[in-house]
Amino acid sequence: MSEIIKVGMADLKTCVSPNGVTTLGLGSCVGIAIRDTSNKIGGLAHIMLPDSKAMKNAQQNLAKFADTGVEELVKQMEKLGAKRSRMVAKIAGGATMFSFQGSGTNVGQVGDRNVDAVKAKLRELKIPILASDTGANYGRTVIFYPESGDFHIRAVGKPESII
Repeated sequence: MSEIIKVGMADLKTCVSPNGVTTLGLGSCVGIAIRDTSNKIGGLAHIMLPDSKAMKNAQQNLAKFADTGVEELVKQMEKLGAKRSRMVAKIAGGATMFSFQGSGTNVGQVGDRNVDAVKAKLRELKIPILASDTGANYGRTVIFYPESGDFHIRAVGKPESII
């Protein structure tokens, strides 16, 4: 029987098929699912912010940031035997959950900034993004199965989708 491993906010976990990984409450956060297509090793990161360089003590939680979280997930997968050259990714989240009109701040665009940062990091690591479900104004819950590569996305009031 397979196990579904829970990934918290600002967290990441790896797994080996037939197990899967899940995370709840992707609002402006982004879920990054990566798998090695050959040996079915996978992982999921739930990042909250785009860039660790702007924060003090960022090294205390690498999974919190797109730049360090994606890299750490790849490193942990490689320790399990995954090869970067066989890795592919799918992403979800990055919603605009709050609107701050006329405030002169980009707080409302953190979802967009998270998505851009994740895409940039995956591009830097030469890991292609096969599919994405990002943006809009609603939260998502995801479950990722490295065996098939199926990334199940659930949102309140919307049919479940698989990318």
